[in-house]
Amino acid sequence: MPSPKLFAPGPIDVSKETFAAMSQTMIGHRGKDFEELYASTQPGLQEIFGTARPVFLSTSSAWGVMEGALRNLAKKKVLCLCCGAFSDKWLDVAKKCGFEAEAVQVAWGEAIDPEAVRTKLAEGGFDTVTFIHSETSTGVLNDLAGISKVVKSFPDTMLIVDTVSSLSTVPMDMDANQIDVMLAGVQKALALPPGLAVFAVSEAGMERAKGNPNRGYYFDFIEFAKNAAVNNTPSTPSISIIYGLQYILGEIAKEGFAARQARHAKTNAMIAAWGAKHGFELFAPEGHRSFALTCFKTPEGFDLSGFIKNLKTKHNFLINGGYGKIKGTTFRISNMGNETEATMQELIDAMDDVLV
Repeated sequence: MPSPKLFAPGPIDVSKETFAAMSQTMIGHRGKDFEELYASTQPGLQEIFGTARPVFLSTSSAWGVMEGALRNLAKKKVLCLCCGAFSDKWLDVAKKCGFEAEAVQVAWGEAIDPEAVRTKLAEGGFDTVTFIHSETSTGVLNDLAGISKVVKSFPDTMLIVDTVSSLSTVPMDMDANQIDVMLAGVQKALALPPGLAVFAVSEAGMERAKGNPNRGYYFDFIEFAKNAAVNNTPSTPSISIIYGLQYILGEIAKEGFAARQARHAKTNAMIAAWGAKHGFELFAPEGHRSFALTCFKTPEGFDLSGFIKNLKTKHNFLINGGYGKIKGTTFRISNMGNETEATMQELIDAMDDVLV
């Protein structure tokens, strides 16, 4: 049997067309061919980021840039907005990088309250805030505009935003929201294999980085900017994945960014409706639910492991049985990337079949 089709929330299914685009003949990364490839990604990335700034390409997971952003921007004290496995981890990473770090912590499944952020920042001393827009572990979509507005009301406070499972599914508006670093990995909503992160840095963020002597090299924002000016990267890039990125951005342009967002909203609503039909309760609160994936609470007595196993064995589809401390008590279904109403209906029919 072939590998199962992934409806788990990342990595997600990669199309055969994308793999074909990635299989182009290898090129050198310090020549004209690569410079043209790099340059070709910029208009599409800038559109989905909502920025006029250059969008950098980093051969790493998103976590590389998440840690790098702290090393470039943080000076002394970091506030981490925590509502799930990945946002909670950022607090630990900040401490391991040697910064004083505190949290606005809410229960997993809840969204961050902008006013709670205001109250904490008012205590003083914070120079950097970390924030995850779509918390993949819980399916919570936080208030990006509201949080951004609060953070930027405190002068000289940098805002670092992870959009790993929201980029290209909803508007980001990096410039309008005055985000200082916006980043994502490509293995979720952009439907590419893991290994590449994309990020952009505000002018204020670049100025902050220039004054930070301990920013390292591999994720040095100044090095990224210097190389981006000539359509290149500081270190050897994952050229094949960038070919895939070029293809995906072309597909987004053909579909239209607004149409892509509408498609994600429709396919996400299909999964929510399927869950409601079978009595599965949504884990994230109304008004704060991701459009890229759905997280359900596992009902008492429900054989989740058997459901997932039978779905894979009988239909070769794979969903996820929860993450971190809510593994087993929740399950997650992705609708992001290339999925359509037709492909999601195939999954729904298969899930109905194994629920009987």
